[in-house]
Amino acid sequence: MIGNKDSTTQTCDTPDFRAKRKFFLAFAVVVVVLVVLGVLSLFGWLPSANFPSVSGSDWQAVFLTNNQVYFGHLTDYNKGYATLKDIFYLRAAEPLQQGATPGGPNLSLVKLGAELHGPQDLMYIPKDKIMFWESLKKDSQVVQAINGFLAQQKK
Repeated sequence: MIGNKDSTTQTCDTPDFRAKRKFFLAFAVVVVVLVVLGVLSLFGWLPSANFPSVSGSDWQAVFLTNNQVYFGHLTDYNKGYATLKDIFYLRAAEPLQQGATPGGPNLSLVKLGAELHGPQDLMYIPKDKIMFWESLKKDSQVVQAINGFLAQQKK
C-alpha cells in the first residue's frame, strides 16, 4: 500500500464532498445572519419599517392622540415605545377675569420636571399614541425659546 492515498483523504477531495461542504458553509452563514438580525430586531436596533428615522440633532414636535404636544429629542423609536428626551410643552395661562385678555389664552413654554409629581426629563410614548411628529426649524419660535431657556440655565 505504499503510494496509495489514505481513504479519508480521497473522500475529502471528491467534488461531491466539496459541494456539500460549500453548501453547509453557506447554510451556516445564512443561519448566523438570521440569528443576528433576529437579536437586533428583538432589541429594536434595526430601523422600523413603520416609523421614519429622526435627526438626533434637531428638535421634534410630537403630537399625541390625546391632543397634547411635546417638544424634545425623539429617540429609540424602533421599539414599541418612542423615547422623548429634553422635554418641553406648552401651557395655556387662562386670564383670571373674563374679558381680561382678548384673543385667547397666553401660551408659555414649560420645561418638564418642575411639576408636582416631579417627573424625570424622559418620556416613553407608545408608538400607537403618536399621531405624527415633525422636526422643527432652527429659527422656529419654539426652538428659539428652548435655546433661550437652556442658555439661562447655563449661567
